[in-house]
Amino acid sequence: MIREVSILIPTYNCCCRQLVESVQQQCADMDFLKYEIVVADDGSTDRSYVQRNEPITRLPNVHYVVREQNIGRSAIRNFLASQAIYEWLLFIDGDMMLRRNTYISDYLLTEGDVIYGGYQIGQGSSSNLRYVFERAYEKNHLPEERKKNPYHDFHTSNFMVRKSIINRFPFDERFLHYGYEDVLWGKNLQQQHINITHIDNPLSFEVFEDNLAFMEKTEEGLRTLSQFRRELKGYSSLLDFIDRHKGLCLLLKNAYPCVGITIRNWLIHNKPRLFLFNIYKLLYFLHIQT
Repeated sequence: MIREVSILIPTYNCCCRQLVESVQQQCADMDFLKYEIVVADDGSTDRSYVQRNEPITRLPNVHYVVREQNIGRSAIRNFLASQAIYEWLLFIDGDMMLRRNTYISDYLLTEGDVIYGGYQIGQGSSSNLRYVFERAYEKNHLPEERKKNPYHDFHTSNFMVRKSIINRFPFDERFLHYGYEDVLWGKNLQQQHINITHIDNPLSFEVFEDNLAFMEKTEEGLRTLSQFRRELKGYSSLLDFIDRHKGLCLLLKNAYPCVGITIRNWLIHNKPRLFLFNIYKLLYFLHIQT
């Protein structure tokens, strides 16, 4: 059993107070456990969230670091790892929620160098594109499904890792914008023959941004995918589709201005359809290729 752990929580424009309070309480209930909780705000543009999270500083063993400038999803995780004092690091995204009273202890009882617990989807609205998207692919997050492609189905929102592995293989800090830093890290682990242990210890994803914000986040992720498409080849279903259907994609390359914008407006303002969302992603990605 693991008896020492650094719990590392990156946060950006969200309130993580309830999450931190729940995690701290579970840790405090285990008398044998040496722990710290380090929360790092990565330059939130809405400073009200910094104030709303301030009460966590009064909790035992909790450290709250507020950075003035955003350094990106990779760099903030590397920074948190550098601040940790224990060998075992548990990373939790600030917008997640605990589902189980045994969340911390389940990790402490698991063996493996990299352990991924997965996530589940909370309640949302059928008019919300993010909720429709996440719900459609929810079964992919079950441990039996993740184990089929252990390096492809990995996310940084909920995992535990030895600090020595992060030190040897840090997250790629070229990833300054949203998306795919976790995919490339999973690929690097596979190349280094480091196993990812998939377990059933999910967090809950319950914050669904509005349709416009999710579309903008999706487009940002697609630009990231385009920038690193060579490194991510074989680790993206969209890249795989394009590789298998080169003729079709050549025909669709210039379709975005007359079709894509119409689909975008539909997805933002009407009841979203996942089929249209997937078409939009393809058209947008083809449009931004140079």
